[in-house]
Amino acid sequence: MSSDFKGISLRIGATIFFTIMVLFVKLVSDTIPVGQTVFFRSALALVPLVLFLWITREFPGGLHTKRPLGHVARCLLGCTALFASFASLKYLPLAHATIIGYIAPILTVILARLILKEQVTQARWIGILLGFMGMLALILPDLIGVEPDQAYLIGVALSFTMAIFTAGAKIQIRSLAQTENAGAIAFYFALTCSVAGLVTLPFEWVTPSGEQLLFLIGSGFAGGVAHIMMTLSYQYSEASKLATFEYLSLAFAVLSDFVFFHIVPEANFYLSSLFILTAAMVVAFRDKLPRPAKT
Repeated sequence: MSSDFKGISLRIGATIFFTIMVLFVKLVSDTIPVGQTVFFRSALALVPLVLFLWITREFPGGLHTKRPLGHVARCLLGCTALFASFASLKYLPLAHATIIGYIAPILTVILARLILKEQVTQARWIGILLGFMGMLALILPDLIGVEPDQAYLIGVALSFTMAIFTAGAKIQIRSLAQTENAGAIAFYFALTCSVAGLVTLPFEWVTPSGEQLLFLIGSGFAGGVAHIMMTLSYQYSEASKLATFEYLSLAFAVLSDFVFFHIVPEANFYLSSLFILTAAMVVAFRDKLPRPAKT
């Protein structure tokens, strides 16, 4: 099994678990405050993270780091993105938040080239373009006829903030993954967000019902597994190559709508799926870095 295949498989798995996490968060977004949701999603994510480190015999030794400032940067970027993402759902329809959030993979490719000096091949640019076109085919019909107001503009600003900080966090993860333990990267992120969410306790927390509590717990476990898989994927493949596969979450989201909310996909979904799957196959099977010239 090639390194890229492992990285791609892990990234797709992470996308599935992130979709599950977002589904649980969406189910409580109207009644549970953002800070409280962030706390449960992050604190409970520590359980699978610690189990992962324990199984791999890297707990607590695997938490040792030679790059504490790198972890601080990753945690601040990721935590800001998480708060902005959850908050945007209060102001925007999910489709609108999604379309703005998908600017992140494009920014990831650009930042990977500028900061990490990764070679961005033609296949990767084609994959990003096809993926973005697929996202537009799925979401654009829902954007027609929107009249922006103050609340809508706040949501747009939050979504843009999320996209920018998400791209920065993924670049930092790629950098850390070269020397740091994957579980440690995810552990410190979850711990930081737990503390940040807990700080909001005096302001707006509510007592969740039994069902809401299950959703909050589920979001935490799914988020923890997703972060482990995502972080591991960057140890096997480059950030710019994996960026395309984030678009697969659109297909997973539509599938969730069908299974849990009985929403039947419209014709544009099939066109979107064609673009997205083509993008994934282009990157997976046609991406080749140029060989260095012989001297």
